[in-house]
Amino acid sequence: QVQVVVSGGGLVQAGGSLRLSCAASGSIFSIGAMAWYRQTPGKQRELVASITSGGSTFHADSAKGRFIISRDNAKNTVYLHMNGLKPEDTAVYYCSVTYPTRGDYWGQGTQVTVSS
Repeated sequence: QVQVVVSGGGLVQAGGSLRLSCAASGSIFSIGAMAWYRQTPGKQRELVASITSGGSTFHADSAKGRFIISRDNAKNTVYLHMNGLKPEDTAVYYCSVTYPTRGDYWGQGTQVTVSS
């Protein structure tokens, strides 16, 4: 049974940094893309950044220059390094893990709150 566990998040002042981690386990199959999304009340979940198994990355415009997505394939873990945080980055952040032969799995959300 696939498990996706998210850690990190919390309260930080504007301009600060946080690192989110997301670890997948429970499957012998290889992981494809991994991604971070975020959602605020009343809004749709939006893609923040994604990374392929080969290391190709995508960062949303809101994340470019401040956030960096990375992964450790040996640990089946994806990270989101967030720098220069702004109050508008406040959201619940979710991790998505894609197994090409099994579909998408989501971790529990983690709250990130940036105070001004």
